[in-house]
Amino acid sequence: MSAHVKPVAGSSSDYPELALFIDGEWLGREGRKTQAVVNPATEEVLGQLPHATPADLERALGAAQRSWGAWRGLLPVQRAKILRKAADLMRARGEEIARIATLEMGKTLNETRVELEASAEIFDWYADEGRRAYGRVLPQRLAGQRMTIVKEPVGPVAAFAPWNFPLGNPARKIGAALAAGCTCILKPAEEAAGSALAVARALHDAGLPKGVLAIVFGVPHEISTHLIGSPIIRKVSFTGSIPVGKQLTKLAADGMKRTTMELGGHAPVLVFEDVDVEKVLDACVGAKYRNAGQVCVSPTRFYVYESIYAHFAEGFAARANALTVGDGLDTATRMGPLAHARRLPAVQGIIDEALTHGARLLAGGKRIARKGFFFEPTVLADVPNSARIMNDEPFGPIAILNPFRDFDAVMAEANRLPYGLAAFGFTNNAQRVNLLGERLEAGMIGLNSFQISVPEAPFGGVKESGHGSEEGIEGLDACLITKFISQS
Repeated sequence: MSAHVKPVAGSSSDYPELALFIDGEWLGREGRKTQAVVNPATEEVLGQLPHATPADLERALGAAQRSWGAWRGLLPVQRAKILRKAADLMRARGEEIARIATLEMGKTLNETRVELEASAEIFDWYADEGRRAYGRVLPQRLAGQRMTIVKEPVGPVAAFAPWNFPLGNPARKIGAALAAGCTCILKPAEEAAGSALAVARALHDAGLPKGVLAIVFGVPHEISTHLIGSPIIRKVSFTGSIPVGKQLTKLAADGMKRTTMELGGHAPVLVFEDVDVEKVLDACVGAKYRNAGQVCVSPTRFYVYESIYAHFAEGFAARANALTVGDGLDTATRMGPLAHARRLPAVQGIIDEALTHGARLLAGGKRIARKGFFFEPTVLADVPNSARIMNDEPFGPIAILNPFRDFDAVMAEANRLPYGLAAFGFTNNAQRVNLLGERLEAGMIGLNSFQISVPEAPFGGVKESGHGSEEGIEGLDACLITKFISQS
């Protein structure tokens, strides 16, 4: 049995004209290379995206440097007003922006609406938190002496955002930089250009001064090398794969630029015997197939206590098969397509390799035979550690189920990989909840919940999943330097 498939309902008639945004101006295709932006549900070309030239990048860098002094000189309350007004504009344009994100990224319209609201909340949060970049006064050591510690903006920020959350990722990076008093050059994903430009337009219309924000597109390696290599940039923020994160960290090290790296994961989920299985199944399936599994904190490796394993596996497969897969604009759709054509062979290959290692296929397992980049919600059971999928992040609609009996053994399995972005556990035993929180090696842990991303909490990983955090007070502090002043 395979997932339900709905016919395509999408249209590109209201997709915006794409451009670069540099020094307060919208720059089109004239004299620039372009690439097509494609609707993953229809394979229809939505628009042509201009690539920044080296001269464009130099202009963005020059504007970021020139405008930084005035922007940092604004009172925090003045910067807050612009961020808050931008959040209000995003909400007012919510349906238009959510539709753009669904057209270019594929996720359901309900998901992009939630993401839009979360992005506006991020701006609201930073509008307030930018007013609380507190320093402190130390007790004096000599009569008449004063020793103070102050926080100041680090300087122009180069930020790189992926396609899977085309509104939320730009909001995180822009919000932190601007609230701290930094200028920002953002390179979003080319696949989701319209969403990032909608965020930028809200800031522009909210009164953001010229040069404080730039949005550029192009060949990723060329853009990152140019921006990070410039002495103007003092901070680098990246969300994406571990190999690329390591490469950008090396580039940043040449100039001793501080970095925030939110990299890949392979989140374990530990399900114990004392839970309400049906309730936990509903939560797990909903979280797994959100955004077609293209989520860095997506629950992926499900370790289920052996006495409930058969029931859990059967229920998971049944729910996966019942999901309606289709165009994200269709209200009946529960899972949209993969974001681009490159994901199809990657997902198929990692599933096929697992099957050769003895994994059992309980649901899905193949591309849906229709136009668009649709893939079946997939469930694999009894997958050995020798399979690549147990060691590499699948980043797709694939759930991996394995049984366990011993607590220490399953903890070792959960922590086995060099990743540590997110981890989850479900149990009604209070002592076990505490142990899971203490022993799971991840930057974010959800216990009886998959909600681990809110603006007031840090978002980041440990081990090879990166360093530093976005959101929360930690996200603001990442864009600030600490200065000690001793005066007599």
